[in-house]
Amino acid sequence: MGVLSYEAEFSSSIPPANLFKAMVLDMVTLLPKIFPQLFTNFVTLQGDGGPGTIRQVNLADGRTLKERTEAVDKENFRYVYSIIEGDVLTNNIEKICNEVSLTVALDGGTICKRSSRYFTADDVDVKEEEIKAHNEKTDGILGAILKAFEHYLLENPLN
Repeated sequence: MGVLSYEAEFSSSIPPANLFKAMVLDMVTLLPKIFPQLFTNFVTLQGDGGPGTIRQVNLADGRTLKERTEAVDKENFRYVYSIIEGDVLTNNIEKICNEVSLTVALDGGTICKRSSRYFTADDVDVKEEEIKAHNEKTDGILGAILKAFEHYLLENPLN
C-alpha cells in the first residue's frame, strides 16, 4: 500500500474554540442546516462521536460516504477522520485520512490546516495529477464550508 500526502491552509475570523465546536463537535446538526446544498444529513452507525465512531454522510446529490473518527482533541482543536467508503474512493484509493487542526491567528481568528493522506491499493500506480485534482476540489468545498460556518457563527454567536 502506498501513501500520498497533501496539505492545505485556510483562515477565518472566528476564534478556534468557537470554530472547532461548530465544525467538529456540532457538525452533525449544523452542516445540513448551514450547507444544505451539499449535505442532507449524518447518520451515526457506531459510536458516540469520539474515536471509532462511524458515520454515513448523505449528500444532497444522493451520494453517500462513510467516515470513521480517528481522534478528537478538544484542547488542541484537532480532528482526525478517515473516509472509508463512498464515491470519493476509487478502485485505486482504499481510504483517505484527513487531519484538521485549528490554531490562533495573529488577529485572534483561526488558521485551519488540513492534511490528507491517500492510501492506495497494492500494486496500483496512482497519478499525482489525480490526487491534485481531487484536492483542488476538496479545497474548494472546505473553503466554502469554512465560510458557511463563519457566516453562521457571526450571526449566531456561541455562548
